[in-house]
Amino acid sequence: MKDAGEKITPIDESRKLPDAIRDVKNAFADRDDVVVDMREAHRMRLDLLAVELAPVFAEVPADMDNFDFAVSSGLQPRLWIDAVSHVAMGRDRRTYRFIKDTRIGRVVLAESTEMKPVADQVTRYVAERVVERQRMMEGGAEPAVAGMRRATVPEAEPPLQPTMRVRGWSAFLSGLGLITAGALVGLAVSVVLFWDRIMAMKISF
Repeated sequence: MKDAGEKITPIDESRKLPDAIRDVKNAFADRDDVVVDMREAHRMRLDLLAVELAPVFAEVPADMDNFDFAVSSGLQPRLWIDAVSHVAMGRDRRTYRFIKDTRIGRVVLAESTEMKPVADQVTRYVAERVVERQRMMEGGAEPAVAGMRRATVPEAEPPLQPTMRVRGWSAFLSGLGLITAGALVGLAVSVVLFWDRIMAMKISF
């Protein structure tokens, strides 16, 4: 125990809660400024990329509505190409990353600190989507492996028609044979049952 006469150091009156709250708010504000600056820097670079790709976006057929071509806001701005692909900036705020979401996860299609390689890859991606849609509309897409050809349905149908006809005749003849055999068996049974009467009628004549 301390002696009753020992003095207790008083609390520093300058240390007040409002001052601490103000310091914390200032720290948060500084951090928010950094986040905002990063977000704005990301968006600015993505806007520049969007301007670079504007001629490509303008040439996409008007009836293709599966592309977005818009820079989204948020903590991490993105230049959306379509529902599954976008361009975002890396943590260094200088690297462009062209990313596509697939069933097995995200795939990086292009990554560079230079705008041109990423813009070229985005252009290639858009062109592939346009060609895929055209081939689907035409319904005659060629196989990816050279020399392979799809078997068409009309070529498979003619050989099947004679076979079906032969089976139809076979079923008809089989039914007719069963009816004839049944009739002969019935006739033979009738002759056996009525043999005595037939012989009596023959003798009477």
